[in-house]
Amino acid sequence: MYRDQLTKTALQQVLDAHYRLEFSQDTAISLDLLKSYEVALILIESSLFVEMGQDFCQQIRAQRWSRDLPIIVVGDRDPQLVATAFAAGAQDYLSLPLLAAEAIARLQARLSDYHRRQQLSQQNRLLLAEVRERKQAEEALQQAEIKYRRIFENATEGIFQTSREGRYISVNPALAEIYGYASPEELMQTITDVGKELYVEPQRRAELVVYLEQFDQIEGSESEVYRQDGSKIWISETIRKVYDEAGNFQYYEGIVHDITEQRQMEMELRQQRQQADRLLGNILPYQIANRLKMGPKSIAENYDSVTVLFADLVQFTAASGEMEAHKLVKLLNEIFSAFDRLAEKYGLEKIKTIGDAYMAAAGLPTPRADHVDAVASMALEMQAAIQHFHRPDGQPFQLRIGISTGPVIAGVIGVRKFAYDLWGDTVNLASRMESTGIPGKIQVTAEVYERLHHLYNLEPRGAVFVKGRGNMESYWLLSRKRAL
Repeated sequence: MYRDQLTKTALQQVLDAHYRLEFSQDTAISLDLLKSYEVALILIESSLFVEMGQDFCQQIRAQRWSRDLPIIVVGDRDPQLVATAFAAGAQDYLSLPLLAAEAIARLQARLSDYHRRQQLSQQNRLLLAEVRERKQAEEALQQAEIKYRRIFENATEGIFQTSREGRYISVNPALAEIYGYASPEELMQTITDVGKELYVEPQRRAELVVYLEQFDQIEGSESEVYRQDGSKIWISETIRKVYDEAGNFQYYEGIVHDITEQRQMEMELRQQRQQADRLLGNILPYQIANRLKMGPKSIAENYDSVTVLFADLVQFTAASGEMEAHKLVKLLNEIFSAFDRLAEKYGLEKIKTIGDAYMAAAGLPTPRADHVDAVASMALEMQAAIQHFHRPDGQPFQLRIGISTGPVIAGVIGVRKFAYDLWGDTVNLASRMESTGIPGKIQVTAEVYERLHHLYNLEPRGAVFVKGRGNMESYWLLSRKRAL
């Protein structure tokens, strides 16, 4: 169900190849219509769900045939929308833009749950019928046993019974198929000790038995096992202890599902999430990226003491006109990569690059006492490093660098393309120190001079006109007084 055509298009692009989809813009869609289409899962746009959510879910849950239908809301990545969806009764939430692997995995998981519930409901109905039949005459009891055997033989999941020692008492055809055997008989003849011959982990069955002896039942235990051809698969087992009427142990009985494909999808999803985390870590500071993953939509903080550096490649624009595009990009990448390595060396946070300008800062997001010293050291090394990069005329490039220190505001802006940026007078002054500087020089404010003059050689430049501030005293940073 959708209102926005973009949502419909996104669902079609990702899911049409895998599922049969029926779309509706009718907010008063009837249960009879859902039943006529034999709907197995409902996808509903978040804006519609906000209007219809709780009442719609109540209608679905009120009918026996539809009460297990999964409801998945599709909408923007908004924590409030997600919380509203789950509170109203949705089973899952797909965030736009859709990631194909994630969307398919989530739908498959919900459909698998739905089919399992349907199958369990069907099995429960059959078992209840058997219980009623057992109260009847011996002939009815025999008929019930026949029905149970039919279920055992035709069930889609593997079913087994084993002795305490680990020998199969009975298995159904589905289990033989899961393990790659031609028949239950072949499986039972080949595997004479489940603990030694089935599980990849030699102690796995012993662990399961210890748990069963204490709690009588295990649900959804996942293990890696060997198939007949020696390949490995992952299974999920639900196992219980069976007793006779006198309370004596008879055997272990279990149900097996092949979850290899599910495990592979989960692994792929984990890899995709790790890749996304790495990309986010390359864009934002590590601490900020972690906070964004926890859910905050906006991050803005005040820092009392931060040092900001701006660096600009002198006449790079003019030189770029004499270079081929790919060579230009390659050169700029090499220069900024060298600066990135220096930022990592001195613990600076790279903020951004704009064209041929480079911005970095120290003292955030983790405050540090030596932030002015760290920026000064990096600036001097940047001036040394740029000497290794040459313009088309063979002359080395030059940098203008400006440094300022003081309070800043830092935060994350953007919704789809995040950016960590700084604002405040300190940032503006650092930019003016760069723009009013001289090629090959590092111009700093009086505040920076006060923090550095005991460690570095600096010389006064005199008064410099700064837009919005008037004339300001500035200094040239020349060198460090003593080696590190």
